[in-house]
Amino acid sequence: MRNRIVLTMGDPAGVGPEICLKLLARLESDSSPVIIGDVGELRRQAEGLGLALHVVEIDSPASSRPEHGKVEVVQAGCLSDSVTMGRIDAACGQIAFDCVSAAIDLALSGEIDGIVTAPINKAAMSEAGIAFPGHTEILAHYANCEVAMMLANEQLRVVLASIHVSLRRAIDDCTVASQLYAIRLAQQGAQAFGIARPRIAVAGLNPHAGESGLFGREEIEVIGPAIETAKAEGIEVSGPWPGDTVFMQAREGRFDVVVAQYHDQGLIPIKYLGIAEGVNVTLGLPFVRTSPDHGTAFDISGQNKSDESSMVYAYQQAQRLLGRS
Repeated sequence: MRNRIVLTMGDPAGVGPEICLKLLARLESDSSPVIIGDVGELRRQAEGLGLALHVVEIDSPASSRPEHGKVEVVQAGCLSDSVTMGRIDAACGQIAFDCVSAAIDLALSGEIDGIVTAPINKAAMSEAGIAFPGHTEILAHYANCEVAMMLANEQLRVVLASIHVSLRRAIDDCTVASQLYAIRLAQQGAQAFGIARPRIAVAGLNPHAGESGLFGREEIEVIGPAIETAKAEGIEVSGPWPGDTVFMQAREGRFDVVVAQYHDQGLIPIKYLGIAEGVNVTLGLPFVRTSPDHGTAFDISGQNKSDESSMVYAYQQAQRLLGRS
């Protein structure tokens, strides 16, 4: 079966193209995914890295003919100027966005089944006039669906009830509906990883999960009612649990997935465990999307210092979610 997963190269001034190329250098030819990106830039970076890879342009993933040492690229956007590595650049932000948009179109048309996205730079996209704060919001907008972010490694799975918003807005957006949606997607996401009846824990928003209303009433008035509704639907969910202990309990095996209330509450424990085997999965899409659990790493881009392990893991998990591993 021809590989129906594509990689997007990410911001070309970051480590995205490098980790895409290093991933392909590690794969057997019959499993090599196509890259959506700039042919010339990928060719330049492959040569600079000293990788024995032949970069060629193809019209679409459907015309892919994998061979050992060949990197097949579907051109997206136009990168007319040379790239200065490690610098925020509107042109780089634009082509990073163009790559993701092209991949979404391919997925929605049914030509591909999954996307593995290399890191983009939010500031570079903003310089290009692109208002989306990250991949998740781009995917949700163009796929026209509500989504949630799951971060996972072999020790812990976390679903975020809010994503790239201020802490103030995350508090304001804490509603029964948003909590229930995150709980439902947490169940779907864990089931996609092969857990038939996942045990879901919901973290509290306030210290000590509100301490019975002493430190805030969101747990009593919002999070608790959402949990009870989910239980009535047959979901095995509990909480709200104090955010300072629930992730440790999940890591020890008490829970299969934790719903975190805001971005850093969920990402800090995941990233503390290491990013080499961390993956970002967008739940709620009609196709699979995964991503490495790190950013563009401008400080080391262009220096052949990047570790592709997280990109490899993201690709492996995309295959797993599609039932191909």
